[in-house]
Amino acid sequence: MDETPAGVREDAAARVAGRSEQRRRQIALLAEPGGIVRADEPVRVATRIDRLSHHYRDIHPIDPASLAAADPAAVTAAVAVLERIIQTNDLLPVGYLEGGAAAARAVGRVVVRDAHGRLAGYGTGSLVCPELLLTNHHVLGDAGMAGRSSVEFDYQDGIDGTPLPLRAFFLDPGRFFFADRELDFALVAVKDATGELARFGFNRLMAPEGKAIVGDFVTIIQHPGGEKKQVALRENRIVDVLESFLHYQTDTEPGSSGSPVFNDQWEIVALHHAAVPAPEHDALGGVINEGVRISRLLGALRRQSFPPEQRALLDRLFAERTTLLSAVTVPTAAPASTAAPVSAVGPAAMGGPASTVEPASLVTPAPAGLAASTDGLSTWPAEPVAGRWADGQVPLTLTLTAPVVLHLAGPVVTAAGPAAAGPAGAAGPAVAAGPAAAAAAAAPEAIQIDQDYAGRRGYDPDFLPGGHRVALPTLHPDLLPLAALNPHAGDGQAYVLNYHHFSVVMNRQRRLAFFTAVNIDGPTSLRIRRDPDRWIFDPRLPDSQQTGEDVYRDNPLDRGHLVRRLDPAWGASLAVAKSGNDDTFHFTNCTPQHKDFNQNQTTWAGLEDYILDNADTGDLKVTVFTGPVLAADDDPYRGVQLPRQYWKVVVMVKHDDELSATGYLLSQDHLIDGLEAAPAEFSYGAYKTYQVPIRRIEDLTRLSFGTLADADPLARMEVATTAREITHLHQLTL
Repeated sequence: MDETPAGVREDAAARVAGRSEQRRRQIALLAEPGGIVRADEPVRVATRIDRLSHHYRDIHPIDPASLAAADPAAVTAAVAVLERIIQTNDLLPVGYLEGGAAAARAVGRVVVRDAHGRLAGYGTGSLVCPELLLTNHHVLGDAGMAGRSSVEFDYQDGIDGTPLPLRAFFLDPGRFFFADRELDFALVAVKDATGELARFGFNRLMAPEGKAIVGDFVTIIQHPGGEKKQVALRENRIVDVLESFLHYQTDTEPGSSGSPVFNDQWEIVALHHAAVPAPEHDALGGVINEGVRISRLLGALRRQSFPPEQRALLDRLFAERTTLLSAVTVPTAAPASTAAPVSAVGPAAMGGPASTVEPASLVTPAPAGLAASTDGLSTWPAEPVAGRWADGQVPLTLTLTAPVVLHLAGPVVTAAGPAAAGPAGAAGPAVAAGPAAAAAAAAPEAIQIDQDYAGRRGYDPDFLPGGHRVALPTLHPDLLPLAALNPHAGDGQAYVLNYHHFSVVMNRQRRLAFFTAVNIDGPTSLRIRRDPDRWIFDPRLPDSQQTGEDVYRDNPLDRGHLVRRLDPAWGASLAVAKSGNDDTFHFTNCTPQHKDFNQNQTTWAGLEDYILDNADTGDLKVTVFTGPVLAADDDPYRGVQLPRQYWKVVVMVKHDDELSATGYLLSQDHLIDGLEAAPAEFSYGAYKTYQVPIRRIEDLTRLSFGTLADADPLARMEVATTAREITHLHQLTL
């Protein structure tokens, strides 16, 4: 709105006043040689350098513990990186301007109208995925106001100084609207009947820490006072980092509420929402600006429950990027369409500083050299960084400015025979109907794993219907020191690795998963065809904490999926489903198994499918936990102990809203009976599927499943049952 509400300003002013001394010390340090390393917390500085290593090939992460201990080598290395990248002169690569121009296209003027349709004010907003706009809560406070309002793009002058034609779109809160008063943000869908919105691209939000520290320069793209789009370019610096907010110096005016705050890599680090007087900082213009940290904003969204249709939109918010393994050609643009006429309402009638266009479905020419795209991609052409791919595979990561059309040419290789074996088997959810499913069945699957892990939401504890929250299993206190730590966990648990629709917790000592957790959505599942496997290390963990290709080379061991390949392959589009499919090819989701392991596991592989297709499940949704039983006496091989048993816990909600949780072991008779077997008696082909009480799995794994054991039908049986062999899936007790 034209002015930040008094309550928002007062809260921001209190935070600014409460940090005055801390802020003075940090500003003073920034003026000292090497002070940028000491102006913020060592862990945050190390995380920032780690983040920069994704953009610059010659930058390498620095151990946060060494920085905290003021290790001279670590401090010297950190100073060299930060003074070169952040505390530098005004000479910047040309790509910086190109990135800014791309980012600016997705920023628009929010036109706010009251209940009578009259102009109530202006704000700024940015597209953050193809159909969602981010602005402040105090700009769009409720769905009713959003439904009367619109967003205008290209309200700016062109390079020749003449105004560009406005493109205006109504907002669509009926499709999606969420607002958070405390963090002062609103997220709303934009109506786009013709696909015209895609030409503006979007500015992708990323959750991991490390996007900004004290001393970072920031750039704000804004519509100050509702005027034409302007840029407060880089003469703006972060002077304090709070738990949920950033404080920075920059020139912003009323009407700039909802503006995105970018770092030098054109990543959004904050959502601008207030400017408050700070007379003690005359050198900063006597004003401190405040923005909401993007990592906290995304954390608030993750904690919310949304209907399936809105969740599908959020899937696009959290994951939009492309990685390709083949050569790409960007062709010359097709002939552009002709702009539709636009009728403007003059400033006298509107009460605004310039003409405001009524929202319409507008058709306009695409920029020269580009053809219109049907989907938005990240707007910053970042430097690609190769991941650690197995078997010599190196991905080509393209982050493109929409609109772009890519034509990919190359041989089509189809998968022959059944999917590779593993404790999770090859079977997948039932094929969904519709064009997306047909495309999935027809398209070859080239494994394409995005090396930026910010968009992965992971396992959703609120996935099941009826308000039944199913939290991740918890490790016994004795196991916690063995858990591999994810340095990019952000607001989440430090030992949880999030992927698309599933999560993994690793045992760094055994180099295998403690457990995996996946949500399966039957109605939107797609059976994506399988090409030859391409397994990769997860770059968030050291290779030494994962079991990689060396263990599987030239021997009878198979790479077995824990989360089945097709279990997370679901979503509102083929791209979303394929992201889940491809993420299962991380070595963190793999366990070594003898080739004979799969001879008798048909029932094991089909558990999830049977429950989805035949059980009395509500909404055809299932949550599955899976893992190996990590026994101390498992056979060692090439530095890894080979698990001899595997477990699953399958959770569903029946139509009567009753929660059902069932446990299963893939094991052998002598193991089930607690007997020791002589080496000659052990057979990898003698496995059977058993339904067992969840309490037994807890005893074997030292994991706690909370109250799930109370929802176990075996626990409610009058006759105690320790294990029931399952030879046919209709024998399951659900």
